[in-house]
Amino acid sequence: MNYHRTLKSAVAALAVAVPLCWSGIANAQDAVNLRMTIWSANEAHLKLFNEIAAGFKKDHPNVTVTYESLPFETYTTALTTQIAGGNAPDMAWIFETAAYDFVNSGALYPLTDTLKATKGYNAEELSATAAERWTKDGKLFAYPFSTSPFAMFVNNDLIKASGAKTPAEMIAANQWTWDNAIATASAVGKVPGKGGLIVRDFNYQTWQNLASIWNGWGASPWSADGKTCTMTEKPMVDALTFIHQAAFKNKAMPGPGESVDFFAGNAAMTITQISRASLLPKDKPFAWDLVPLPKGPAGNYALIGQAGVGVMQAGKNAKTAAEFVAYMTNPENSAKLSQFFPSARKSLLNAEVLKKTNPLLSQEQIDKVVISGIATGKVIPGHTGFAQIQQAVRSGLDAVWRRDANIPAALQQICGQIGPLLKR
Repeated sequence: MNYHRTLKSAVAALAVAVPLCWSGIANAQDAVNLRMTIWSANEAHLKLFNEIAAGFKKDHPNVTVTYESLPFETYTTALTTQIAGGNAPDMAWIFETAAYDFVNSGALYPLTDTLKATKGYNAEELSATAAERWTKDGKLFAYPFSTSPFAMFVNNDLIKASGAKTPAEMIAANQWTWDNAIATASAVGKVPGKGGLIVRDFNYQTWQNLASIWNGWGASPWSADGKTCTMTEKPMVDALTFIHQAAFKNKAMPGPGESVDFFAGNAAMTITQISRASLLPKDKPFAWDLVPLPKGPAGNYALIGQAGVGVMQAGKNAKTAAEFVAYMTNPENSAKLSQFFPSARKSLLNAEVLKKTNPLLSQEQIDKVVISGIATGKVIPGHTGFAQIQQAVRSGLDAVWRRDANIPAALQQICGQIGPLLKR
C-alpha cells in the first residue's frame, strides 16, 4: 500500500465530505470528545496521559480526551485505514518513518500559529534539528514530543554467570566495540534457554531498527538525498554479514522464529530506547546497566527514534485538538513526559531535569547515553512512501535471514526493487 497516495486521497475525499465547521472550535456549551491514537498500552504511559487530559479539562470543562491504543506492529496501517475510512482520530502519534508521508499529504493541521499564540509555550525552544521531519514551508505539522536515543540495556547477572566481560568493564578498558559486544552476547546465547543480544521490535521484520547496528559501519539504505539505493555498498554488506554471523554462527542473537525476552531476565543485552526502562522487573530484579551503543568500524555513533503528535485535518475539532497538543507539549507537561520520552526542548536537555524525571538512571547514564545520544544521533531512516519501501525491503531481506544466504545478491535484488520507489 502506498500510504502517501492513500493519505492524499483520503484527505481530498474528506475535504469534500466534512463540513467546514468541523475545523472550528465547538460552542462552549457543546461537549467535545477528542480521540487520540497512540501505540503504547503501557500503564505508566497511560496514567500520565490521562493526568494531562484531566489538567486540560480544568480549563476546558466541555472537552474530554480519550486515548486509543493500537498495536505497534500495525499502527501506521491502522491509522491510515481510519483516515481513509472517514474515522480519523482528532490527534495521533506518528512514527518518524512515516513523518514525510503525513506531512506532505496534507493530512495534518498546521500547529505553528496555535503554539506561538499559547501563553508561556516558548515555541522557540524546539530544536530545529528535531523538528526537521515534521516541518514544511516553515510550518510545524507535528510536534516531536519524543526524541529518544537508542541504547543498550544489559543484564550483568547473566553476563557474569557466563564468564564474559560486562559492557561497563569493556568501556573502562576502551574495548566497547561491536566485536567484543557480540563475543559477550555469544557467551550468554550459548546457555540453554538464554539469549544474547535482542534488537527490540526487530523480529526479522522491522529492519529499520537494525540501523542501531549498521550505523556503526557507516551504512545506510539510501543516499542522503533519498534518491539512490545504497544497500549494495560495502558498509551495508559488511554490516549485514556481521549481523548474519551473530545470529546463525555465533548464537549471539536469536534466529528467526526464536523469542527471548530481555526484560524477563532471559537475555544478555537489548537495544531499545530509554522509555522501555519501565519494563524492568520489580518483583524479580536483576543487576542491569544502560550503556551507549558499541563502537563500530566507522567509529562511535548514536541513533535517535522520534515520535510526533499531530492533529488530523479531517478531525471534527481540529482547532480544539491543536490547543490540547499545545497544552500537552507546554514546558510543564514536556518535563513530565520526558521521564519516558526525552524532550526536544533545549531547556529540558540537561542532566538535572533528566535525573528528576528518570530516577532509575544514574548521572553517568544520563550524560553518556541520553544527552550525548540526542546531541550526536541520526534519526532512524524514513522516506516518502516508506510503507511500500519498508515492505519491499522486508520481503527482500527474507533471503538474507537464511543460514546459506548470498548477502550481496540479496541486496542487489532489493536495490532493483526499491530503486524506482526512491526516485518517485
